Amino acid sequence: MSTPDWSPFRDLARRVLREDAPLMLTDDVRALMLRTAEEVSITDAEAALSTGAGALALVREAERRIAEGSNRLTDALHRMWKFQRQGDYDSARQQMREVLAVEVVPYYRELALEQLDDMADAP
Repeated sequence: MSTPDWSPFRDLARRVLREDAPLMLTDDVRALMLRTAEEVSITDAEAALSTGAGALALVREAERRIAEGSNRLTDALHRMWKFQRQGDYDSARQQMREVLAVEVVPYYRELALEQLDDMADAP
């Protein structure tokens, strides 16, 4: 899986959610929102885009999934590396298992699985 480019979506979310810019559902914005929704495992995006409130809720949920997933994975990676430096590979693996237990964004799940795979030969 390639690294998703969420920059355009995150720019849109910042403008709409933090700067109170109106959400204009142009064809490009709709395509961006549908692609991002798919990348973060939101299944009802097309229906959400049928109303202004639904579109705004979609922006909020996709942004939440991106931000929380990134923070969750980054925090877990730091703890994992700390445990690895201490030689505690069971605890290091557990950090990635905990991410996988709650993470829905495929990209973040893939990164956590890669970390587990990288530790497969560790004690």
